[in-house]
Amino acid sequence: MKALALTGRRSMVAAASLVLAAALAACGGSDGDDTAAADLDPDADLTKQSIVVSNWADYMPEDIATKFEEATGASMEVTNHATNEEIMAKLTAGSDSGIDVAFVSGQFAQALAEQGLVEPIHADLVPNLENLAEPATKLSYDEGNEYSVPYTWGTTGICYRADLVDAPPTSWNDILEPADPYKGKVTMMATDRWLMLPAQKALGYSANTTDEDEMAEVKDKLVAAKKNLLAYDDTTFYERLISGEAVMVEAWDGWCNYGTAENKDIVFTVPEEGSDLWVDTMVVLKTSKNKEAAHAFINYLLEPENGAWAAENILYNVPNQKAMDMLPAELKAQYPPLQVTAEELLEGESLTDLGEAATMYTQLVTEITSSK
Repeated sequence: MKALALTGRRSMVAAASLVLAAALAACGGSDGDDTAAADLDPDADLTKQSIVVSNWADYMPEDIATKFEEATGASMEVTNHATNEEIMAKLTAGSDSGIDVAFVSGQFAQALAEQGLVEPIHADLVPNLENLAEPATKLSYDEGNEYSVPYTWGTTGICYRADLVDAPPTSWNDILEPADPYKGKVTMMATDRWLMLPAQKALGYSANTTDEDEMAEVKDKLVAAKKNLLAYDDTTFYERLISGEAVMVEAWDGWCNYGTAENKDIVFTVPEEGSDLWVDTMVVLKTSKNKEAAHAFINYLLEPENGAWAAENILYNVPNQKAMDMLPAELKAQYPPLQVTAEELLEGESLTDLGEAATMYTQLVTEITSSK
């Protein structure tokens, strides 16, 4: 199951952590000359260029390097990272990581850009940007795709067993304050941003709030919710639904699809209070010596058939509209989250870098999960 291979990625994708903050502080950013866009040659001989791409395991076709070289002439090596934090530590270590293109979640791309560590996207070298759905150019962490290109995206909601609940959940409070028959049969996530999300939205607050008073209310609500939980679970929640151990869980849309694949009574819904919009992106590193080939790779991955592969094999929505249009009708019927439009996804609140407030989130998570 793809979910098992992706466990480290999505379970540790929380926004800027203490590790990230420390790494960025240590690198000290770049000087003004380094942040200027390089002059790239649209006619560069790509057969003389070679790139290293770091991505999560199983997030691209296994033969992507071979096909990319056949299509462009540039050679390519793929390396994997398990979490955003792992790749960020490499990219912010203060020296050339040897990586040309990195996959990171949107708020991490924002943090890299703010430190001057990524190359601006040269749109003339990525003509397939036109394949992106128009809403994918309006992401709040990088409006206009100036320094990152989205690869997959989705939202968070409630995944539930329709055959084991009396009525479909409609509110985040159905998880936070479950009815008596469901107490001890619900799970929530433990990583910073997604532990906070249900209470933030239930209280009418932003998923990016850094207001200490608001976050104090969020903490109180989550401490009160803990007594009704089966577990904090970022990785096996859909398996708990399959077994019937859980009846409702906080879940990412794509991972709910993994449960639906095993049991058609497993359904995903976005609560009425709204939710987030998470995005996994591609960035070109400022230190890359082969920026033309790096851009060619991003352009290649934006070919509709490559985007369609991601949607069909990872079961995530992709912002590549032509790719989504290629998906078989029966696949969309089997997995309703794949029917969600780009416009509907954009209604979710984009997760952005929290900066120094990330330490507050991390501390609150510790206090909530260790509370009695």
